[in-house]
Amino acid sequence: MSHTQRKLSFILEKEKEMKIERLRRAWFRFKKSKLALTGFLLFSTLLVMAIFAEFVTPYPKHAETYVDFKARFRPPDLNHLFGTDHLGRDIFTRVVFGFRLAFLMIGIVISIVLPVGTVLGLLAGYYKGKWLDYSIMRAADMFVSIPPLVLALSICAILEPNIVNAMIAVTLMWWPWYTRMVYSMTSALRDEPYVWAARALGVRDINIMFREILPNILGPILTKATLDAAWVILIGATISFLGLGAQPPTPDLGTMISEYMVYFPQYWWMIIGPTLGIAILIMSFNLLGDGLRDVFAGE
Repeated sequence: MSHTQRKLSFILEKEKEMKIERLRRAWFRFKKSKLALTGFLLFSTLLVMAIFAEFVTPYPKHAETYVDFKARFRPPDLNHLFGTDHLGRDIFTRVVFGFRLAFLMIGIVISIVLPVGTVLGLLAGYYKGKWLDYSIMRAADMFVSIPPLVLALSICAILEPNIVNAMIAVTLMWWPWYTRMVYSMTSALRDEPYVWAARALGVRDINIMFREILPNILGPILTKATLDAAWVILIGATISFLGLGAQPPTPDLGTMISEYMVYFPQYWWMIIGPTLGIAILIMSFNLLGDGLRDVFAGE
């Protein structure tokens, strides 16, 4: 191995050590961050409740097609924490099952848009100024030019109203934002010394993108994904509220608010339950996202 090759290899090794050290510091800051820990604890509690909804709710059958006219319109008490609705169903039970649908939408949307947006952003940023860059970024600009909610509602209106099509609509409107963010960060890192060292040693472009550049931008990507989860909840609830998402009797939070609106304000507790559920979900992701942003901001 020549002196130049040894020097290039040394640059790559130092960069690898710096990556590991940054991860250690980030983990240490996360453990010390009350904001991040609070958000993670609240998020974990809601997720466990959603997964084991059949066991943590008092009336799991009320999440399905169920009618008990003798128990309708009961105000909150020890037996029904959020009261009962117009069909005698326990609202607390339906809210917890609504968490399950919310987490399902978040999981599917983020698991699709995050890798797709990240890969496209890496390709466009790494090959900046070439045809691949222009093709990807002009497509992203085209989607970004349309207001996200308008695009989602248009897609849901064309397709059959259900939770699956609502997920498709949210997914199609979200990927460009990750592509644009990753593109910006990749463009800034593509000329760093460790990237040039990897190129000089003959490392393939795909390996440079995913092994050298991606680990250095992973923090902001994860932070954005956590904060975006709150927006996914809000957009999904809006779509369902307008009747284009999950359909009754599916216990979806947005659908429940839409269904119960006709009984407000006389039976006010019917609205409070699902509204509070949405607020707590959004707060958990915002707290976790803000905590992660503070953690990675210290790098």
